[in-house]
Amino acid sequence: MEIQTFNIAGMILLTPPRFGDERGYFSETFNAARMKEIGIPGPFVQDNHSLSRQRGVVRGLHCQLSPHAQGKLVRCTRGSIWDVGVDIRTGSPTFGQWVGATLSEENGSQLWIPAGFLHGFCTLSDNAEVQYKCTDFWDRDCERSVRWDDPLLAIDWPVAEKDAILSEKDAGALPFSNVDDWFHI
Repeated sequence: MEIQTFNIAGMILLTPPRFGDERGYFSETFNAARMKEIGIPGPFVQDNHSLSRQRGVVRGLHCQLSPHAQGKLVRCTRGSIWDVGVDIRTGSPTFGQWVGATLSEENGSQLWIPAGFLHGFCTLSDNAEVQYKCTDFWDRDCERSVRWDDPLLAIDWPVAEKDAILSEKDAGALPFSNVDDWFHI
Protein backbone atom coordinates (compact mmCIF):
# COMPACT_ATOMS: atom_id res chain seq x y z
CA MET A 1 0.00 0.00 0.00
CA GLU A 2 1.30 3.44 -0.92
CA ILE A 3 1.11 5.83 2.05
CA GLN A 4 1.50 9.60 1.95
CA THR A 5 1.59 11.81 5.04
CA PHE A 6 1.20 15.56 5.18
CA ASN A 7 2.44 18.52 7.20
CA ILE A 8 -0.73 18.15 9.28
CA ALA A 9 -0.27 15.36 11.80
CA GLY A 10 -2.80 12.56 11.51
CA MET A 11 -3.97 13.01 7.93
CA ILE A 12 -2.96 10.17 5.62
CA LEU A 13 -3.51 9.47 1.93
CA LEU A 14 -3.36 5.77 1.13
CA THR A 15 -3.55 4.03 -2.19
CA PRO A 16 -4.11 0.28 -2.07
CA PRO A 17 -2.47 -1.73 -4.84
CA ARG A 18 -4.59 -3.12 -7.64
CA PHE A 19 -3.94 -6.51 -9.18
CA GLY A 20 -5.36 -6.61 -12.67
CA ASP A 21 -5.72 -8.72 -15.75
CA GLU A 22 -7.97 -8.74 -18.82
CA ARG A 23 -11.04 -9.18 -16.56
CA GLY A 24 -10.42 -6.06 -14.47
CA TYR A 25 -8.71 -5.74 -11.09
CA PHE A 26 -8.80 -6.74 -7.43
CA SER A 27 -7.88 -4.43 -4.56
CA GLU A 28 -8.04 -4.85 -0.80
CA THR A 29 -9.47 -1.48 0.27
CA PHE A 30 -9.68 -2.11 4.01
CA ASN A 31 -7.79 -4.30 6.46
CA ALA A 32 -8.21 -3.41 10.15
CA ALA A 33 -4.80 -4.75 11.16
CA ARG A 34 -3.02 -2.84 8.37
CA MET A 35 -4.94 0.36 9.15
CA LYS A 36 -3.90 0.13 12.81
CA GLU A 37 -0.24 -0.31 11.75
CA ILE A 38 -0.29 2.95 9.78
CA GLY A 39 -2.08 4.94 12.48
CA ILE A 40 -5.72 4.74 11.48
CA PRO A 41 -7.64 3.70 14.57
CA GLY A 42 -10.84 1.75 14.65
CA PRO A 43 -13.26 0.44 15.10
CA PHE A 44 -15.36 1.73 12.24
CA VAL A 45 -19.04 1.61 13.14
CA GLN A 46 -20.85 3.22 10.20
CA ASP A 47 -20.43 3.28 6.42
CA ASN A 48 -21.88 6.12 4.33
CA HIS A 49 -22.42 6.34 0.58
CA SER A 50 -23.33 9.49 -1.35
CA LEU A 51 -24.10 10.19 -4.99
CA SER A 52 -23.67 13.69 -6.40
CA ARG A 53 -25.24 13.91 -9.84
CA GLN A 54 -23.43 17.05 -11.04
CA ARG A 55 -19.89 18.33 -11.26
CA GLY A 56 -19.38 21.21 -8.81
CA VAL A 57 -21.39 19.81 -5.90
CA VAL A 58 -19.75 20.87 -2.63
CA ARG A 59 -20.54 18.92 0.53
CA GLY A 60 -19.12 20.31 3.74
CA LEU A 61 -17.29 21.43 5.69
CA HIS A 62 -18.61 19.12 8.44
CA CYS A 63 -17.51 17.55 11.71
CA GLN A 64 -19.00 16.02 14.83
CA LEU A 65 -18.07 17.06 18.34
CA SER A 66 -17.49 14.78 21.33
CA PRO A 67 -18.89 12.53 22.58
CA HIS A 68 -19.54 11.44 18.97
CA ALA A 69 -16.50 12.85 17.17
CA GLN A 70 -15.87 10.97 13.92
CA GLY A 71 -12.79 9.98 12.03
CA LYS A 72 -13.52 9.24 8.35
CA LEU A 73 -11.80 7.05 5.77
CA VAL A 74 -13.02 8.47 2.46
CA ARG A 75 -12.85 7.06 -1.07
CA CYS A 76 -14.49 7.83 -4.40
CA THR A 77 -15.77 4.72 -6.15
CA ARG A 78 -17.26 6.38 -9.22
CA GLY A 79 -16.09 9.57 -10.91
CA SER A 80 -13.78 11.89 -8.99
CA ILE A 81 -13.76 14.39 -6.13
CA TRP A 82 -11.42 16.84 -4.51
CA ASP A 83 -11.46 15.91 -0.81
CA VAL A 84 -10.44 18.27 2.01
CA GLY A 85 -9.62 17.99 5.69
CA VAL A 86 -9.12 21.04 7.93
CA ASP A 87 -7.38 20.87 11.32
CA ILE A 88 -9.62 22.43 13.98
CA ARG A 89 -7.80 21.07 17.05
CA THR A 90 -7.18 23.95 19.46
CA GLY A 91 -3.52 23.96 20.41
CA SER A 92 -2.40 22.25 17.21
CA PRO A 93 0.46 24.00 15.39
CA THR A 94 -1.52 23.41 12.16
CA PHE A 95 -4.87 24.75 13.45
CA GLY A 96 -6.85 26.15 10.51
CA GLN A 97 -4.61 24.53 7.89
CA TRP A 98 -6.00 22.16 5.28
CA VAL A 99 -5.02 19.28 3.05
CA GLY A 100 -6.70 18.45 -0.25
CA ALA A 101 -6.40 15.37 -2.47
CA THR A 102 -8.05 14.08 -5.61
CA LEU A 103 -9.84 10.79 -5.01
CA SER A 104 -11.20 8.90 -7.98
CA GLU A 105 -12.31 5.53 -9.20
CA GLU A 106 -9.14 5.51 -11.33
CA ASN A 107 -6.58 6.14 -8.58
CA GLY A 108 -8.36 4.20 -5.81
CA SER A 109 -6.86 6.52 -3.18
CA GLN A 110 -8.43 7.03 0.23
CA LEU A 111 -8.04 9.98 2.60
CA TRP A 112 -8.01 9.45 6.36
CA ILE A 113 -9.50 12.45 8.17
CA PRO A 114 -9.16 12.07 11.94
CA ALA A 115 -11.61 13.32 14.55
CA GLY A 116 -10.82 16.97 15.21
CA PHE A 117 -10.92 17.88 11.52
CA LEU A 118 -13.55 19.40 9.27
CA HIS A 119 -14.28 17.37 6.14
CA GLY A 120 -15.68 18.39 2.79
CA PHE A 121 -15.43 17.60 -0.90
CA CYS A 122 -16.20 18.98 -4.34
CA THR A 123 -17.21 16.76 -7.24
CA LEU A 124 -14.91 16.90 -10.25
CA SER A 125 -17.25 14.78 -12.40
CA ASP A 126 -20.92 14.10 -12.86
CA ASN A 127 -22.33 11.10 -10.97
CA ALA A 128 -19.59 10.98 -8.34
CA GLU A 129 -20.09 8.32 -5.69
CA VAL A 130 -18.29 8.68 -2.37
CA GLN A 131 -18.10 6.01 0.30
CA TYR A 132 -16.61 6.49 3.72
CA LYS A 133 -16.17 4.62 6.95
CA CYS A 134 -16.80 6.45 10.25
CA THR A 135 -15.44 5.79 13.73
CA ASP A 136 -18.66 6.92 15.43
CA PHE A 137 -22.36 7.12 14.60
CA TRP A 138 -23.98 10.22 13.13
CA ASP A 139 -25.50 12.43 15.82
CA ARG A 140 -27.48 15.54 14.87
CA ASP A 141 -26.75 17.29 18.19
CA CYS A 142 -22.97 16.87 17.75
CA GLU A 143 -22.84 17.84 14.07
CA ARG A 144 -21.31 21.18 13.08
CA SER A 145 -20.84 22.89 9.72
CA VAL A 146 -18.41 25.59 8.65
CA ARG A 147 -18.62 27.70 5.52
CA TRP A 148 -16.79 25.87 2.70
CA ASP A 149 -15.37 29.05 1.16
CA ASP A 150 -14.45 30.94 4.33
CA PRO A 151 -11.64 33.40 3.48
CA LEU A 152 -9.81 32.63 6.75
CA LEU A 153 -9.26 29.06 5.52
CA ALA A 154 -8.36 30.08 1.94
CA ILE A 155 -9.04 26.57 0.61
CA ASP A 156 -8.13 26.30 -3.05
CA TRP A 157 -11.41 24.77 -4.23
CA PRO A 158 -11.62 23.63 -7.88
CA VAL A 159 -14.98 25.37 -8.31
CA ALA A 160 -15.89 29.06 -8.37
CA GLU A 161 -18.23 30.26 -5.62
CA LYS A 162 -20.87 31.20 -8.21
CA ASP A 163 -20.76 27.68 -9.71
CA ALA A 164 -20.81 25.66 -6.49
CA ILE A 165 -23.92 23.55 -5.90
CA LEU A 166 -24.71 23.51 -2.17
CA SER A 167 -27.36 22.17 0.15
CA GLU A 168 -29.35 24.73 2.11
CA LYS A 169 -27.52 23.61 5.27
CA ASP A 170 -24.07 24.10 3.74
CA ALA A 171 -25.02 27.45 2.19
CA GLY A 172 -25.96 28.70 5.67
CA ALA A 173 -22.98 27.24 7.54
CA LEU A 174 -21.12 29.21 10.20
CA PRO A 175 -17.91 31.14 9.47
CA PHE A 176 -14.63 29.57 10.56
CA SER A 177 -14.28 32.24 13.27
CA ASN A 178 -17.08 30.41 15.15
CA VAL A 179 -14.85 27.34 15.65
CA ASP A 180 -14.15 27.85 19.31
CA ASP A 181 -12.44 25.08 21.24
CA TRP A 182 -14.42 22.34 19.48
CA PHE A 183 -11.43 19.97 19.86
CA HIS A 184 -8.30 20.10 22.02
CA ILE A 185 -4.92 18.45 21.62
